[in-house]
Amino acid sequence: MTLSEPSPSSQKKVSPELCKHPRVQIVSRDEDSEYVECQECGDVFESSELKDMAIEEKKAPDEV
Repeated sequence: MTLSEPSPSSQKKVSPELCKHPRVQIVSRDEDSEYVECQECGDVFESSELKDMAIEEKKAPDEV
């Protein structure tokens, strides 16, 4: 790899707004929170947000 090529981890495959974050990796943890990074889009967020996203996704459109 040369200096002009971006590293594979810096290349984002999907826009964070459109990504469903199927693969995440823990990047930080403290007493009451855990932060994860999506391996698809690079977005970093609290792991509790991922659970909330899954719940919202399961809701039927008429339940919103």
